Amino acid sequence: MKTKVLLCALAITVLMGCQPATKNIDIANDEGKAVMGLDYRDFDQAATAMISSLVRSGTLNKKDGGRYVMATGRIVNDTMQRIDTDQLMAKVEQEMMNSGQVVMTSAVGDKAGDSLVYEVRDLRDSDKADEFDESTMQAKRTLIAPELSISGKIIQRDVKYNKKTTQVEYYFQLRITDLTTGLRFWQEEKILGKRGSSKTVSW
Repeated sequence: MKTKVLLCALAITVLMGCQPATKNIDIANDEGKAVMGLDYRDFDQAATAMISSLVRSGTLNKKDGGRYVMATGRIVNDTMQRIDTDQLMAKVEQEMMNSGQVVMTSAVGDKAGDSLVYEVRDLRDSDKADEFDESTMQAKRTLIAPELSISGKIIQRDVKYNKKTTQVEYYFQLRITDLTTGLRFWQEEKILGKRGSSKTVSW
């Protein structure tokens, strides 16, 4: 019995020893192997390229020199992966705000960023408002409506390259719309392609 226990313990130790060691990733200079699915490098590459194109286009140059107020619209995930589209848009919003030409609103949008914008107003209109200094409460008609919206889509297409190889194409699409006129100001598509073993799944 003791021999079996020792053998089991030895087997577990050997298996644990065969596992690759955990290590930190240098996000700024990751030389890790590419994967068939989407990883943080793909989101960073797509977002940076598209927003760089947007800034260069001059679309966000406001006539009075001010900044546009923008809301984030719907981002459709048309891939076989469970993608949190907020991950992509967080980078996009960050790059646009860093350009100094845009401020993002958290009051409206497909996934408005801060529920407290409305919670404090519900509080203002409730019986609990008497507990607060009235001069510190948010007044009515102070929210700023967005002038532009940004929306988009992520599309995945799998193509059989040959008997052993599959090509996976990812299409990142973004568009900016003027909410007053409904006219589209700008749109961009960034394509990322990956080619690997057909035995490797991309989801």
